[in-house]
Amino acid sequence: MTRAELAELIGKDVSTLNNWEKNNPELIRLINQGLMLEEQIEELEEYIKKLKNMKQEANSGKLKLKKLKER
Repeated sequence: MTRAELAELIGKDVSTLNNWEKNNPELIRLINQGLMLEEQIEELEEYIKKLKNMKQEANSGKLKLKKLKER
């Protein structure tokens, strides 16, 4: 994500972000951590949705499992 995109996302301008980075780098670090956490939550929600679909297919008898390869 570019500095301009981050500024737009949080409703600040780029010069404010530059000032924060210079005078309060911890704030920038926390913003970045929050964004990464949000991304991880979205990925987990998508994974949970896929698992629920698999469960529903398995319960309906429509789940097709791949054969396990022999070692």
